[in-house]
Amino acid sequence: MALRTFRQAFVNISDLHPNLSRPSIMGIVIGKTDVKGFPDRKNFGSERFTFSFTIRDSPSAFINASSWGREDYIKSLSESFRVGDCVMIENPLVQTKDLEKEEKFNPSTPASYKLLISEVHSVVKVCSIQDTDDSLLPLLHIPTQNPNDYYSLEDIVANGQSLNKEVINILAAVRQVGDVKSFTTSDKRAGRRCEVKLFDYSVDSFAMICWDNESIKLAQSWTPRETVLFASEVRVNYDSFRNSMVATVVSKTIFTPNPDIPQAHDLLNYARECAENEAFVEASEETAAESVNLETIKDVYTVQQIMDMASSAADKRNPLYGIVYAFISLLNVDDNLTKIVRTRCSRCRYFIKDPSEGCNYAFCNEMSQDPKSALPSLDLQMNISDHTGTLSCNLSDKVAEDTLSCTVDGFFNLTEDQKTSLKWNFVLERFKIYVKVTLSPKAKNGLRVNILSCKRADPTEALKYILCPGNR
Repeated sequence: MALRTFRQAFVNISDLHPNLSRPSIMGIVIGKTDVKGFPDRKNFGSERFTFSFTIRDSPSAFINASSWGREDYIKSLSESFRVGDCVMIENPLVQTKDLEKEEKFNPSTPASYKLLISEVHSVVKVCSIQDTDDSLLPLLHIPTQNPNDYYSLEDIVANGQSLNKEVINILAAVRQVGDVKSFTTSDKRAGRRCEVKLFDYSVDSFAMICWDNESIKLAQSWTPRETVLFASEVRVNYDSFRNSMVATVVSKTIFTPNPDIPQAHDLLNYARECAENEAFVEASEETAAESVNLETIKDVYTVQQIMDMASSAADKRNPLYGIVYAFISLLNVDDNLTKIVRTRCSRCRYFIKDPSEGCNYAFCNEMSQDPKSALPSLDLQMNISDHTGTLSCNLSDKVAEDTLSCTVDGFFNLTEDQKTSLKWNFVLERFKIYVKVTLSPKAKNGLRVNILSCKRADPTEALKYILCPGNR
């Protein structure tokens, strides 16, 4: 009863109009933009700052709000809440929106009005857990646009440049959230970007770029293969450098994670199935090195040749095998143990997430009735470089032990100084490296490179292939 009485003190968004006296609103924040500064026309040489957000209190009612003012006030207000928070807005100015101007840069809303937050007259507060109306939380999972009005990734790829610069809705699963990268523009402004890889039933990898801090922070909360997005009003562009379409997050964009619609439920199940299948293939590929006859691998490539040949192969499913004479430019033997020692099933060699539960995959029991246990396994990252480029590689399991001349148990007993010494026995030294390369959208550069063998190169032999790359 107390909560109902508390909620009755607020005006519903659908009931807002400019003649209301000192309205108060409660809702959940579903979208938010970065703070931006603009020259103040009334005070030459100074700036005014602004940011906008979108608030929702029912499936059919959401409205845009914006605030202008001093830098300290605007930045403090923006930092006080984030997307997903329940907020109370007291005494905003309710204005009739100019549809053409308002929705050019802001999310499309069903409301006829917009809210203006004033430093002098308005207050925005984040609701406590006790004050939050539980009925607001499910609104985060209801698309703001017609749930049937979206493009699949296949639609976007098929339509190609005819959709260039269009603002559309997309339904897709998250495959990978990339690292946040900083850059400086030509006019010395600092910026950041984050590339998110999306996928669905027909397209394995589709790039979506986040340029603003708010969407970048939001992207960090998405779990690959466990998050499906209904992305409302994203811009799609043809990227001539990639020779493909990409999506770009803009100020109009609103993300609905794991939307409560049948299409998204089905796609989430598909994403989870893909995750299990890919993990099994990954584990199988890493352990397949034991059964590969290295004598059958004759072709020698440069790093760039490997990237070009793997990417342009007619049959994307067939791996590329080859030899590379290269320097080791990175080997993370001195990283945290949790990052370089993983647990495998002794029978199927599949990675086990929780060693206490053991391997619980049905196919493992179908392989054999031999006893099984959870075993620690080395899983190292290695970069190999030559004069043409760098490849990120996986050095795992028995191949890792053979390369380092160190068992897993022995690795556990190494001191930090010994690990550092071991690392520098390899880094910047030239090796003869046998590799297996497969296409993998979740891997860096789209290639998964497994090391099959890594031995110190004979200088004369290596020089022959470096000077005469045609000798293969």
